[in-house]
Amino acid sequence: MQGVTELKYCRVCKSENLIVFLSLGPIPLSNSFLRKEQLTEPEPFFPLDVCFCSNCGMVQLAQVVAPEIMFKDYAYLTGSSAPMKTHFTEMAERVIANLDLPAGSLVADIGSNDGTLLNQFKQRGMRVLGIEPATNVAELAERNGIDTVNEFFGEKTAQFISHQKGRAKVITATNVFAHVNDLDDFMQGIITFLDDRGVFVIEVPYLVDMLTRVEFDTIYHEHLSYFSLRPLMALFKRFEMSIIDVERIRVHGGSIRVYAGKGKKKLSGAAADLLKFESEARLDDVATCQEFAEGVNRIKIELTTLLKELKAKGHSIAGYGASAKGNILLNFCKIGTDIIDYVSDTTPFKQGLYTPGMHIPIAQETRIHDSPPDYTLLLAWNYAEEILSKEHRYRQAGGKFIVPSPRPRII
Repeated sequence: MQGVTELKYCRVCKSENLIVFLSLGPIPLSNSFLRKEQLTEPEPFFPLDVCFCSNCGMVQLAQVVAPEIMFKDYAYLTGSSAPMKTHFTEMAERVIANLDLPAGSLVADIGSNDGTLLNQFKQRGMRVLGIEPATNVAELAERNGIDTVNEFFGEKTAQFISHQKGRAKVITATNVFAHVNDLDDFMQGIITFLDDRGVFVIEVPYLVDMLTRVEFDTIYHEHLSYFSLRPLMALFKRFEMSIIDVERIRVHGGSIRVYAGKGKKKLSGAAADLLKFESEARLDDVATCQEFAEGVNRIKIELTTLLKELKAKGHSIAGYGASAKGNILLNFCKIGTDIIDYVSDTTPFKQGLYTPGMHIPIAQETRIHDSPPDYTLLLAWNYAEEILSKEHRYRQAGGKFIVPSPRPRII
């Protein structure tokens, strides 16, 4: 298929021992929203298969869609999410305190989106630089006062930036490291751009959380890798870097924040404990992933059965949050306009568009108050706590939410 390449070896350890354990596709790109006039045009669908490396335990997609297709025009804005604003405020404060960063230190963010995270560092006296490949989003960040380089990050970009700006004391990559196919080029860029005593901080969805909570809609074409600590340690070791510390965080359904530096570093107690936890969770066994796949298919059957029964009884159903993960769920479960009347969303430029694949119209978030549906499928379940609190008026009026995982349930 044009624009798609098959993975030949593990992107962490280069082993060819890859075992496919789950197929979700073919599915359209989850952030490729459509205008009304595009609904009658051919829509590209891409395979979405997940494999396990029996050598290092890395979980990753078996196919790679060209990044130029996925990221040059991007529909997700960090600043449109109140929970992410809060999260990035906390992150900036914690990183500055943990690393005792002096004012004026250069902090760079790879995949910096609209600059929401860097703005927090900037407000706290740091020099900031964003690296963002999506042209539309990079331009927005510049308008927001964040110096941004509109390029994909790698060795070539790192050399250019280092020459122009000097080396960074901190490089962050939040929910971006998992998007990278050529991790060798990316890591070589980190070596080039990071100060010798600097710290590289990544946040990635945590494989244990994805497996145990059956969060299959975390899997989409942009997310090429699904990390646990053991493969990450192997990757950093190849580039003479070490993991310093790790924290488990709640964002995106369960993630880890990893701190790494150049040279040999002592592993923190928290990181050692997490390695032991991963061993007990059997992350080195493909059978654990195969059990997850069985759970995924169970959710599909239970959720579609529930929705069809509600619809057959004459109930109205809407969706909440035109998120990437929501589009994976809708397409994998084949939930379309015969079930869902519309999806509400807070992002202005998604409103008036249609979801990829299933072509459900996207409305303003106020619509569930203007004409309340009987049930609302919570597609942005990773923000369930905030949404359920925010929509108390809808719930008090009798509206009910359907949460899809780890088992479909009505709240």
